[in-house]
Amino acid sequence: MEKARRDGVGRAFASADELIESGEIDVVHICTPNHLHAPLTLKALAAGLAVVCEKPLATDAETALMMAARAEEAGLVGTVPFVYRFHPMVREARQRVARGDVGRVTLIQGSYLQDWLLRPEDDNWRVDSLLGGPSRTFADIGSHWCDLSEFVTGDRITEVSAQTAVVQPERAGNTQVSTEDVAVVQFRTAGGALGSVTASQVSPGRKNRLFLEVSGTDESLAFDQEQPEHLWVGRREGSQLLLRDPLTLSSASLPYSPLPAGHAQGYHDCFDAFVADSYAALHGEHRDGLPTFEDGARAAQICSAVLASARTGGWVACPP
Repeated sequence: MEKARRDGVGRAFASADELIESGEIDVVHICTPNHLHAPLTLKALAAGLAVVCEKPLATDAETALMMAARAEEAGLVGTVPFVYRFHPMVREARQRVARGDVGRVTLIQGSYLQDWLLRPEDDNWRVDSLLGGPSRTFADIGSHWCDLSEFVTGDRITEVSAQTAVVQPERAGNTQVSTEDVAVVQFRTAGGALGSVTASQVSPGRKNRLFLEVSGTDESLAFDQEQPEHLWVGRREGSQLLLRDPLTLSSASLPYSPLPAGHAQGYHDCFDAFVADSYAALHGEHRDGLPTFEDGARAAQICSAVLASARTGGWVACPP
């Protein structure tokens, strides 16, 4: 409360419970350490509040599924910030896959690489499994990649084979690290495509490189989150680099491309668009592609399968 006064915050609450029970709000944004996502979300839903909850929705799949069911039963809006969906060139890729430009999808591959936990002195609450949950790298960033893959292709992951590694077994504040620094996952999809993704938080020089490439029988599409104004279109007869331009993009991309060509958009714009669409849902307007608690539960199911595969060394099924 003292910090709120120092920072000039007009209204503050002594606890999350006090906020939820105040009767003064319509929606809560839950941005706490992961172990608090489920209890705070369930309290908010019980109080009749809409919820925007950071991922992972919960630290285990069963709880995440239960949270999604509670929101649906209560008729309340629950969204999860899988914000990379809101890049205009991601929407463009999705539209091109849906209208058949790439042909039959045969291969989906990519990575999500960071380096912020490269060294032993690098530490964070996410490293502690009691706070962050049993998965770190895959739950934190691999979930984003899998959501983007399924969103762009419309093809769901059905089976995974995974390996994980702890590169730094001891860190400054965590002497017994059990959560993975790296995950490498092969997968199969319902549509018959093969795929692979590498997620790492210990790749030197890679700050936030999410890369997705979809190959079909006619074309390939590639999106690099660090170059978000571009979409690579690959063809055997000649490839092209498509630039974000409202004059040439498909109708699915236009709502998320408010700036003229040459005026760069990026991550912040994606988050703004996610929040805008979440709040539109509060007023009864459904906008295509809004990530809901159902998507958050889906990510938790994939993560659970990845951990099970890494533990057993075999292929593990994901719910289709």
